[in-house]
Amino acid sequence: MPTNALLDAANGHMDDLTAIRHDLHAHPEIGLEEVRTSALVAKELERLGYQVTTGIAKTGVVGTLKRGTGRRSIGIRADIDALPIMETTGLSYASRTPGKMHACGHDGHTTMLLGAARLIAERKQFDGTVHLIFQPAEENFGGAEIMCQEGLLERFPCDAMYALHNEPGRPVGTIAFRPGAIMAAVDQVQITIRGKGGHGASPEDTIDPIVAGASIVMALQTIVSRNVAPLTPSVITVGCLKAGDVCNVIPETAFLDCTIRHFDPAVGALLKSRIDTLVKAQAVSFGATAEIAWMNGYPVTMNDPAATAFARGVGVDLLGEANVIDLAKPFLGSEDFAFILARKKGSYMMLGNGDTAGLHNPGYNFSDAAIPFGAAYWTALAERALAA
Repeated sequence: MPTNALLDAANGHMDDLTAIRHDLHAHPEIGLEEVRTSALVAKELERLGYQVTTGIAKTGVVGTLKRGTGRRSIGIRADIDALPIMETTGLSYASRTPGKMHACGHDGHTTMLLGAARLIAERKQFDGTVHLIFQPAEENFGGAEIMCQEGLLERFPCDAMYALHNEPGRPVGTIAFRPGAIMAAVDQVQITIRGKGGHGASPEDTIDPIVAGASIVMALQTIVSRNVAPLTPSVITVGCLKAGDVCNVIPETAFLDCTIRHFDPAVGALLKSRIDTLVKAQAVSFGATAEIAWMNGYPVTMNDPAATAFARGVGVDLLGEANVIDLAKPFLGSEDFAFILARKKGSYMMLGNGDTAGLHNPGYNFSDAAIPFGAAYWTALAERALAA
């Protein structure tokens, strides 16, 4: 693994940064509730001499540092929220809040950007303005969009914006880039099936919403396989099916919660149309009815080619060509940084997290070994963008 002065400087802060990451991990907060997290971030930024703005999207924090007379500016974003998942890692610093954990590594993202805040302030090797953006509610409420609606890009103008995500399974010390689409668009659909309840011993006197729901779940799987071109990436997932309480009672209703993902608006429109038609027809075939409620999610995360090439060049200089990966295909996961990239050029990238459990897994843990690489990379990116 390459070494240089910047990585050495980042490693010099490892004890403190690891302690910060473990503290954040032990005290997870979900979207728009990150009060403790944002207070910790604001305190650290103030200590380092940043101008700190709080309360954007309720718990968002922006740290601004200006130097010299340069008019260029850069924005770097880290998400700060956790997930409603019960942790099973058994770590000494495991979540102290039952039912909540940092299962996506946002504790690591926050720590790496705080590490960069230290290095940028210490080194003073830039001419212009650095905006470090600590964003709430990536996992649920689209905190990036809320921050934009509250004037983020107008109040903190940036020539370009950057963010990253850790990637389990890719070696620590590597970083991956992709111009164009890197993460999928996502929407949510909730389906309520209404039947007629009754005794489990007399199904002929009922309209069973569970049977109708089960048929709908299976039928939904045919949309991608039979209505979308085979080489066009898309997915429909039923993540929740709820109905009934006891074995001998047929309930009145069943509930499905689903997600669709795609990279093409035309495909998204097709999925929505087919779901609406199929669900209602399936329900009617069982004598039931179906109500469909759509919730718009996140758009495609679209990287600017020039910004991505610039970011990749910084990665090569810092880590070496062998540790920079060019992604052949995008991910079907989604990311609300897409809202920012729809308004401002920039790039979203993936940082290796090593051999860990997958994201959103109750056994996942961010790799502390990745901290200095993320902190050093963000520092190098800011210094290169604002070179004197």
